[in-house]
Amino acid sequence: MTRQTQTLWISIAGVLGVTAYATLAAVQILVLNPLAAAPGLTLDAIRAEMSGAGESLGHERVLFILGIGVALAVGVAVVSVITKAPPIVPGMTLLALLTFGAFAYFAASFGAGMGLADTFGISGADYSPWAVALYVVSALAAIAVIVVGISTVVRDRRAPAPA
Repeated sequence: MTRQTQTLWISIAGVLGVTAYATLAAVQILVLNPLAAAPGLTLDAIRAEMSGAGESLGHERVLFILGIGVALAVGVAVVSVITKAPPIVPGMTLLALLTFGAFAYFAASFGAGMGLADTFGISGADYSPWAVALYVVSALAAIAVIVVGISTVVRDRRAPAPA
């Protein structure tokens, strides 16, 4: 497999990974967590209660914040393929985007969590366990960035000097 082909496939996998992360985060914020925070109510009933209290889940804000990561991933992939970057460039960059996904999730979920808290008299914390999966993916991506970074430096130092 050529270096260009590796860059292409890593870019595709990275964009798919970031998109899957953002999709799960959006579903967690807008569907799963509200249903877990207000058991026994349908999503429509939760939204109606929130609207009656002057609150909302903030769909537009959630999708905008999470969409930034997807747009950055597509940008990294396109630039990496067009410039024929080494596979390490999109690989490490897209892993870093997954790492920062935890921060994006927190920022995107903050308003929805506060709206749920204000409406139902609960804490603004996650009630659905699916947030843990997002945090685990971000942590594993951070570990991968560190491990790949260290192994790349060690490998480059062991490589024979050019003649």
